[in-house]
Amino acid sequence: MESREWSRRFQALQSHPLVRWWLVGVCFAGFGVGILYVLIDMLRIPLLPGSAVGAEIGTLLRFFSHDRWVFGHRTPTLKRLGQYHLANASSFVIWWSVTNLLPNWGVHYLLAAIVGMACSVGWSMITNFLWIWRRKLQSL
Repeated sequence: MESREWSRRFQALQSHPLVRWWLVGVCFAGFGVGILYVLIDMLRIPLLPGSAVGAEIGTLLRFFSHDRWVFGHRTPTLKRLGQYHLANASSFVIWWSVTNLLPNWGVHYLLAAIVGMACSVGWSMITNFLWIWRRKLQSL
């Protein structure tokens, strides 16, 4: 296959919202660890408030990245921001619940955490694509 064909396919793949959504998620997973390091080790903020501040910074930056780059909105709205916060909170509840319930049925806690992550990410995809940034159907 020619390099032009590879380039065209890569660009088409990169422009797909689902691929962009995953790229933002992966990038901000790494960013979250970095911001925790800065807040906790460099600025000496205690873990509890530092992790809350870090989570909020990450949430806001992910929202703006999703809103503009993934879903193509020129201007963010408070409505979408509120929906995004609610979606993130519900994803956390799902992760926490699965992670803490499965060990009661003999599932190792690390495996339970991984299953919880999968459930949480799945819910995030649903809320992001089908609720917050859903495409409006065009009337005929």
